[in-house]
Amino acid sequence: MTRYVVDAPTLLHIVADGIVPGPQRQLVAPNLIRSQALSLLFEAVSTGYLTEELALQYHQRLTELKMRLLGDRVSRRRAWRIARAHGWETTYDAEYLAVTQLQADALITIDSALAMKAKDVVPLANLDALTAI
Repeated sequence: MTRYVVDAPTLLHIVADGIVPGPQRQLVAPNLIRSQALSLLFEAVSTGYLTEELALQYHQRLTELKMRLLGDRVSRRRAWRIARAHGWETTYDAEYLAVTQLQADALITIDSALAMKAKDVVPLANLDALTAI
């Protein structure tokens, strides 16, 4: 079983494109992912990028997607240390990296800014890794 951490933009991409992770792939993320994804959907509706109906369909799909969510004391403490070590203003991105370090094989993100932050901290994988055999 290969475990991949995904962030909120990547999660939305997965549900929008109907990507189904392979049977030997597990999605992992910090607890905050669902709130961040909901906020991104709300913003997309507010700016006219998505209809409310489609956004709510995506939300339903993401809640049905099998994903292990973590928010334990150890991962939060690791996120704190990562953010502190890199001089970041928040721990949000660091939470994804902490969960990757502690519970996954690699991070998959479509967010170039997060990928740049992550490149020297955790292994990165392409979105195609979710469906590769």
